[in-house]
Amino acid sequence: MDKLAVIVPCYNEEEVLKIASETLRGVIEDLIRKEKIAEDSFILFVNDGSKDRTWELIEEEHKAYPVRVKGVKLAANVGHQFALTAGLVTAKEMCDVTVSIDADLQDDVAVIEEMIDKFHAGNDIVYGVRKERKTDTFFKRTTAQAFYKLMNIMGVKTVYNHADFRLMSKRAVEEFSKYQETNLFLRGMMPLIGYQTDCVYYDRKERVAGESKYPLRKMLALAFNGISSFSVKPISLIMGLGLFIMLAAVLAAVYAFVSYFTGHVVQGWTSMILSIWFLGGLQLLAIGLVGQYIGKIYIEVKHRPRYNIEKVI
Repeated sequence: MDKLAVIVPCYNEEEVLKIASETLRGVIEDLIRKEKIAEDSFILFVNDGSKDRTWELIEEEHKAYPVRVKGVKLAANVGHQFALTAGLVTAKEMCDVTVSIDADLQDDVAVIEEMIDKFHAGNDIVYGVRKERKTDTFFKRTTAQAFYKLMNIMGVKTVYNHADFRLMSKRAVEEFSKYQETNLFLRGMMPLIGYQTDCVYYDRKERVAGESKYPLRKMLALAFNGISSFSVKPISLIMGLGLFIMLAAVLAAVYAFVSYFTGHVVQGWTSMILSIWFLGGLQLLAIGLVGQYIGKIYIEVKHRPRYNIEKVI
């Protein structure tokens, strides 16, 4: 029987942690009764440097359910992607299959059983995919759709409407652990593993309690990190735009010469000032974009640890 570990990254989740623990324990107990997973399957909460009582609650849950609930305490807040990675890497020696899910329980835990069934059918990675986005605001729905379309245009392979709710076999996690880059974008990294995959579909729920830990600023940062970590197309687009402007400048020069010799010269500063501002802005944009890639290289070559595990229970 395969041993399951449910990985739950947590940051300031004291309002929802007890609910998440009870719900996920119920899912595990049900799967054990159906003889689909081993009796010592467990939940692994990863405390990502929370400032509230999240870790204390994890310890309480572990004391109450020592077999079913385990915990990893990170020494500092490193972000969702690193926290999830820490959980996966820690759990890979303790289980045969993992399911990652956020503590807010917006992802439907009922489809975990379907994930397990697809795993037993031979799939190493099973993606949890939202059926639709009716519960999202118009702004969030529109920006999310634009994000996936932009990622596709930039050549980044992702699963549409999939976040980080997924099942991974032990060998898939072991293969993922070989990817040592610091600029993590797990949604883009998982398709690179290459093992057999499948999807389960569900309707996303409202958050059980607490507030979202992914405001617009973090969502935009994640989007840019995903594009810049997997594609150099932005630099290619800037180069193409530069060539286009050079061509336009040549045509403008020809027009200027023709106007000069035909005596139709219009004197003024407007066109010159606009062209200077436009070209200056384009140059700054190009330099800034290249700088972002250089900055990522700088971070990668230092090979600093991605996270520091302070305690494991």
